[in-house]
Amino acid sequence: MKTLRDPDCLLADGLNAIREQFQVPQDFAPEVEAAAQKAAQRVPSGHRDRADMHYVTLDPGNSTDLDQAFAIEPAGRDWLLHYAIADVGFFVDPGDPLDLEAWRRGTTCYLPGAKASLYPKALSEKAASLLPDGDRPATVFAVRVGPDGSTRLEGVEKALIRSRAKLAYENVRDDELPAGFAAIAGRVKAAEEARGAMRVDPPEQEVARDALGHYILQLRPQTLAEQRNATLSLATNLAVADALWQAQTGLFRVMPGASDRAITRLRGTAKAFALDWPADMALAEFEKRLNPFDPREAAFLMAARRGGGGASYVPFMAGEKPWHAAMAATYCHITAPLRRLADRHVIAAAMAVANGQPVPDFAADAFPLLPKVMAKAEARDNQVDRAVVDLAEAVMLSGREGERFAAVVTDLGEAGARIQLCEHPVVSRVTANGVVPGAEVTVRLTRADPVRREIVFEQIA
Repeated sequence: MKTLRDPDCLLADGLNAIREQFQVPQDFAPEVEAAAQKAAQRVPSGHRDRADMHYVTLDPGNSTDLDQAFAIEPAGRDWLLHYAIADVGFFVDPGDPLDLEAWRRGTTCYLPGAKASLYPKALSEKAASLLPDGDRPATVFAVRVGPDGSTRLEGVEKALIRSRAKLAYENVRDDELPAGFAAIAGRVKAAEEARGAMRVDPPEQEVARDALGHYILQLRPQTLAEQRNATLSLATNLAVADALWQAQTGLFRVMPGASDRAITRLRGTAKAFALDWPADMALAEFEKRLNPFDPREAAFLMAARRGGGGASYVPFMAGEKPWHAAMAATYCHITAPLRRLADRHVIAAAMAVANGQPVPDFAADAFPLLPKVMAKAEARDNQVDRAVVDLAEAVMLSGREGERFAAVVTDLGEAGARIQLCEHPVVSRVTANGVVPGAEVTVRLTRADPVRREIVFEQIA
């Protein structure tokens, strides 16, 4: 769950209801668990020994499903990023019980304090995870990052790597990270700005209690280490996407830009938070001015992420170059095969292309099928995500029925006016007459029902 955490398990009953409603998969069938236990005993034989290289991982401190590790070395004026990705394909064979179950699940589904993993723990949190307790099979992508932030895929190999440290976003020190980590991040970020990318790093919503014992939603911005780490993944994905496009194969991640209606709604949100967004300034430029450590500006960044067009997958199609508006580039996903079904297939294609070999049939045959499977899984994840936020909002406001709140209308629709509360990161609907987007209104809370995950307001001014 990337938009809300619940470290004190304040929402346990409601979360269980969400799991049931959206049929979030739980335990694996015995034959799948047995297949995972057997696969975990495999001994790599076709991997090069790269255990002497200084790889580290960087993730949330409590993570155990570690998809990526990295090592960095200078290469003249460039940096050479060695990005190791868990070799899930070594453990999972096309058509075996693990593969079939992964096709059924599509993704790892996250909830506060829990997750429904794509693969059993014997793989996802042990044998296939790049933990620092021994050699692990990986697919290693060598990516050259130039002074201008440009990226190029130099090579791909199967290798045994050994992570030297499991570093955590929350407390990592600069001296624990490889030389070049900050430099690569700066270069990739500068290249994003030069091409007009709209990628934002919104904060997480976290459930907590205030001094009076009320539930509240507070915002936790990404750490600098977290933001920099994301640029390593971005650099790898961009380099691989370019190589696959040139080879006329692959599966790409695409996303349209924010619509005019979304921009209008976001301007209403900015007004609700008293943010000065000049009328002649583009959304991407405005976002760059915002401080994710400021609660109002952080809440706007979250609204902007929700307001953009949804991302999806498309296979290579001759004459149609795939485009991701937030990245302002051709883009693909390869860096999370323990958590996304599609990545394992794109990795196999990239490995083949980089080494002058035909793309394996299991990957090529999967590319036309994966968009529908991934869309279904992501729709479930988004529904779960929205339900959890609805639950948290209802819990937070429960007991405050009758109170008045200042709000701004951000959008109009058949279900009423969408409003953004001015003092809380809460979005709702209200029946309102004679209002336009951007109008300031006063609403009264008439119902906050955590069981139904519902909040109801009425307009009073």
